[in-house]
Formats: sequence, C-alpha cells, structure tokens
Amino acid sequence: MRETNFIIENNARHLWHPMAHPAEMQANPPRIINSGEGVEIVDIHGRKVLDAVGGLWNVNLGYSCEPVKKAIRDQLDELPYYSTFRGTTNSPLIELSYELAEWFKPDGLSRSFFTSGGSDSVETCLRLARQYHKVNGQPERTKFVALKKGYHGTHFGGASVNGNQNFRRNYEPLLPGVIHLPAPFTYRNPFNTTDGAEIAAAIGRLFEDEIAFQGADTIAALIVEPVLGAGGVIVPHETFLPLMRDICDRHGILLIADEVITAFGRTGAWTGSRLWGVQPDLMSTAKAITNGYFPFGAVMIGDKVAQVFESNKSAVGSIGHGYTYSGHPVGAAAALATLKETKRLNVAANAAARGEELLAGLKKLQDKHELVGDVRGKGLMCALELVSHRAKKSGAAKDVVQKVQDATYDAGVLIRTSGVNVIMSPPLIVTAENVQTILTALDAGLAAARG
Repeated sequence: MRETNFIIENNARHLWHPMAHPAEMQANPPRIINSGEGVEIVDIHGRKVLDAVGGLWNVNLGYSCEPVKKAIRDQLDELPYYSTFRGTTNSPLIELSYELAEWFKPDGLSRSFFTSGGSDSVETCLRLARQYHKVNGQPERTKFVALKKGYHGTHFGGASVNGNQNFRRNYEPLLPGVIHLPAPFTYRNPFNTTDGAEIAAAIGRLFEDEIAFQGADTIAALIVEPVLGAGGVIVPHETFLPLMRDICDRHGILLIADEVITAFGRTGAWTGSRLWGVQPDLMSTAKAITNGYFPFGAVMIGDKVAQVFESNKSAVGSIGHGYTYSGHPVGAAAALATLKETKRLNVAANAAARGEELLAGLKKLQDKHELVGDVRGKGLMCALELVSHRAKKSGAAKDVVQKVQDATYDAGVLIRTSGVNVIMSPPLIVTAENVQTILTALDAGLAAARG
C-alpha cells in the first residue's frame, strides 16, 4: 500500500464512485475508510466511528467475524475458483445449497441459483419469472408490476422495475411492460390518509384494476421489498403483503420478494417475507449472505416454480442465464460460515430488540428537532425524513442534509443520507450502548444543522 499522502492526493482522481456525481466527488472527495473492528470503522486519519450504515446494509456480523475470514482463507488455499456452468461444480456450493434449502424451508423455497450480488439476483428473478410462464405454456406473461419508491438494483431489468426516478431518468428508455403502483407509505401517498390498512387496500384495488386493464395473462410477476429500503425505509401495514400474495394467486402472477436487504435477520425476522407471513415464489438475496466479505448472492426458488422447470423435457426449460462467478467456491465457503454464525448469534432477535430501542429514540429526536418530519423503521433498518417545513412536508435543503451527516460523523457515528432521508442500518450485533451512541451523535448532527 502506498503512503497516506499519495492515497489522499489521488482520492476520486482516477475512479468514478457509484451513486455519485464524478465532479462532486472530485470537489468533495469521499471519506477513506482504512480498517474496521467490531461495529466500528477507522478512517485514514485514524478517526474511529461507529458504523450505523453496516457497510451497505450487509455487514450484519460486524468487521471482526473470524469464522468467515478463516473460511475465505482456507478456501483460497483449497480451490480459489472454478466455474459452475454445465458440467462442473464445487463441494462448498453443494453444501451451501443444502443449508439454504433448510434455512428457507419456512418460506417455501427449496432451490437456489447463485449470483455475484443483489442486482444479479434481481435480474435472475425477472428472467426466471418470464421463463417460468413460457415453460408453463403462457408465453405472453412478460409484464412486471412493481412499487414506486421500490429499489431493485442497477441492471436494466432492475432499473426498469425500480420506483425511484434518480435511478431511472438518466438511463431511459428502459424495459417496456413495467407497471408501477403507489408505495404503502403512510407519510406520503396519493390516498389522503395515514391509515396503513386503508393504504394497503387502496393499492390492492389499483393492482386489481391494472390486472383487468392489462390482462392477467400478460403479467409475469409482482416484485416487492417486504420493507422498502433505499426508497426511505418504508414499512408497509401488516395486511399489505398478504393482500398482494392473494391477488397474485388469484390471477396466476408470481410474487418476487426482493430480500437483498431483508433476508438473514435485519427486520427482526429471519426473512421479510416471514415477517408478514407470506411465502414468495422467488426471492432475491445477497448482501448479508457473506457478511459483505465476498461478493455473492442467491436466488431462492419456490417449489411451484421448481416443479415446472424440473418436469420440463424441452429446450424452453433450459436456463440460458448465469455469471462467471455464479457459485464461486470462496463465496460459498464464506456463506456457509456466515449462516452458521448468524444462527449461533441469533441476530434476528437482537435486531428486533435493538431496533425497538433505536426507533423509540428516533421518535424522541423527532419531538426535539423540527427538522425531522417523519420517523420510520422495522428492526435495524430505520430512517428519518428531514423537512424544511413540517406542515408542508417540504424536503430539507441538500446542504442541510449534508450538515447533519458531517456533524454526526464528527460526533462519532457514520450515517447514510439518501435525498432527504437519513438511513440507519447498523450491524445486527450492536448493543444497547451502541444504539445510545447512535442517538447521541445524531442528536448532535441535527442540532448542528439547526444552528
């Protein structure tokens, strides 16, 4: 590694950062993170802060999970790579497929298809959904239904079903045949109500209306996050996902649960689907499957879908899709170790308990700071929405949001901002003391922005 001055001098000079304007990164270079331990990270200047972002929703077990690191080291010595395209596979991947089938059995998911990450997993779900209907004799079922405010990665398919314009506008035209329904959002919605059950029922009626208009036999799948993440941590009413499942079932539409964020305990349940008592047909996972230590993902496939493919004897059932790193043996080894530690530590229970503490503390900050328009969350995924005027719900200015982030960092905690939202997704091993540290630093950040 080159010396510190070289690293600082070349920060953002020769690379473009994801989800950022290249010119802005050059004008205001990003923080350089040099190391991590437990739930804390250390920047290049030696400053240690609590990571309330959890990497990017994915470092559930923190930065010192030795069993996962050892599994990666050992697998690199044994077999650092081999392809899983037709004809070859590897031992850790076979073991992982068995463990995932056991893990996701309550969700009705028994088969897996491996990817390099979340966007890959979403893309795979969309492709398999269309192919399922072709195999099943309904080739005109090609359209997708998604939610506004939903986030489904950055491939063209994922960007097309995304419900946030900032991930779509600069890349249009996108995939045709995508229908967007309103988000189940109590703070901002077109239904003039804050009642979550009423909002869920209204979205259900719109869904039924779209099905009647489009024709059920043209719709392949509904894709939805059980708790909407990057769109601002939008928690639906408990009736929402069961209602969507029922409508899908009645019209032969597959339900894709995008659980790249919510699988493996973040909501306080082992999956977001399980949280709401729903079994999806396909589930996209990634992020926490290797604790963020290795790029890896898995699409979990329901029994109904698996049966249609596995009973087919023609070319239409052949999977013409995959990635060079699908089923990477190092990723599989990392995932096996991560699953074992995730279960041993019962991080879902800790996420539920610490999440209640965090949400309660955030509501107190809302009472204290006029800048906070809304507070929402489930488990250890929480958000504040910052406003310049509470009654009008007008969003806070960009520089104000940045000041909150900077002052909170100065107070010892890294938070994430997205538009007018402050998003928190700390590792699932945080303690009650860690939660108080987050709240104290965020209080300082909000106060600094007000001043």
